[in-house]
Amino acid sequence: MPLETESTLRIRSIIKDFKPNNGDLLAALYAVQHEMGYLSKEALAVIADQFKMFTAEVYGMASFYEEYRFDPPAKTTIRWCSGPACRTRNSAGIRDAILATLDLNETGEQTEDGQCSVVVGQCNGTCELAPMIWVEEHKTYELPVGKLTAAKSIKLARGLRSGSGIGEILNG
Repeated sequence: MPLETESTLRIRSIIKDFKPNNGDLLAALYAVQHEMGYLSKEALAVIADQFKMFTAEVYGMASFYEEYRFDPPAKTTIRWCSGPACRTRNSAGIRDAILATLDLNETGEQTEDGQCSVVVGQCNGTCELAPMIWVEEHKTYELPVGKLTAAKSIKLARGLRSGSGIGEILNG
């Protein structure tokens, strides 16, 4: 049983209605990540205790799914669309421009200061905006930004890196 701290009590309150052997594990993992931003070792231990499982079993379940993360998210996440319409309109060049501007080597990484990360996003059918990205501020909003050019992408990445708001960047 994990040591009771303010954090473990918060996690317990998030998952209090989820029951073992009821198919609730994924929902509990999602609820904790949604509230806390990620699944910490502490969160995994509390969830394991609630579901009467080993922490390794809970980690094994969570690590199977790409949606769960085990490190704190960046303040701003840029989701790069990998769909066919975006790819035919140079989305790989857009991605590369953003990564280079943020001094990142590949998607899935975040800047050293935790300000920005770039991840692969799945096409959501807004192909008329191709090439596009979604800009997501943790727990605040997710904004599609489309019809990108390399220059617009670099301007956007520089602004997000400096902490400017997306509205300020797009309208400034």
